[in-house]
Amino acid sequence: MQHFFEAILLGLVQGLTEFLPVSSSAHLRIVGAFLPDAGDPGAAFTAITQIGTEAAVVVFFWRDIVRIISHWFRALVGRLPRNDPDAKMGWLIIIGTIPIVVLGLIFQNAIETTLRSLWIVAGTLIVFGVILGIADMIGAQRRKLDDLTVGHGIIYGLAQSLALIPGVSRSGGTITAGLLLGYTREAAARYAFLLAIPAVFGSGLYELYKVIKSPTPEVFSMGETALATVIAFVVGLTVIAFFMKWITRHSFMPFVVYRVAVGTALIVLLSMGVITT
Repeated sequence: MQHFFEAILLGLVQGLTEFLPVSSSAHLRIVGAFLPDAGDPGAAFTAITQIGTEAAVVVFFWRDIVRIISHWFRALVGRLPRNDPDAKMGWLIIIGTIPIVVLGLIFQNAIETTLRSLWIVAGTLIVFGVILGIADMIGAQRRKLDDLTVGHGIIYGLAQSLALIPGVSRSGGTITAGLLLGYTREAAARYAFLLAIPAVFGSGLYELYKVIKSPTPEVFSMGETALATVIAFVVGLTVIAFFMKWITRHSFMPFVVYRVAVGTALIVLLSMGVITT
């Protein structure tokens, strides 16, 4: 029963933090350290619950996704011009996904072990929070999604790859790259969320396959993980709607301050021995 309630809590955390530039994987790792077992929920739990929040992206951007896929296939068979904006977006999502797939496979062991250290989480929260703040202040914020190029797609993809390290934030990393490239907050966020779809579903389904194929001792059962995933979907759908409205009128500074504060508090708690890595 204890794990049942812990799964509900972590599902809420995943849904609340996935789309905000604060790193959901870092928050799952931190909250896990304060639970009765004081354990890491695990890379598999994190990846699988992200399927829930990514399903929320699919629902929220459903019309965009259907249009992009349709135009991409039609352009592929010559029924639409190759330079059709939505067909082009399809290619840019594919291109931008390649870096995280390659790097995720190369560094898989480190991602699941070493890089989940709370010391690393604290450092990345602070450092990448400051970088986000700088990007938000100096970014030209003039470019729209129609201005995306292959080169920019690769840069976005490399930035998304940094989210393999808990604390960086998938949305935060890609949005930061977009701002530094001169894109508006809304354009950077929209492409970041669309770009995350294949990567997150791929990672989550791969982890689910590994758990089913070769069951290993996990903190949470498949039932508890499924419950957390559903909760993450429901909460995430609400959060993404809020976030897309927020960025049209506000800066990212509140999230920058929050990241630095959490990272600093984490360093203090680790140094005092209140929690361990």
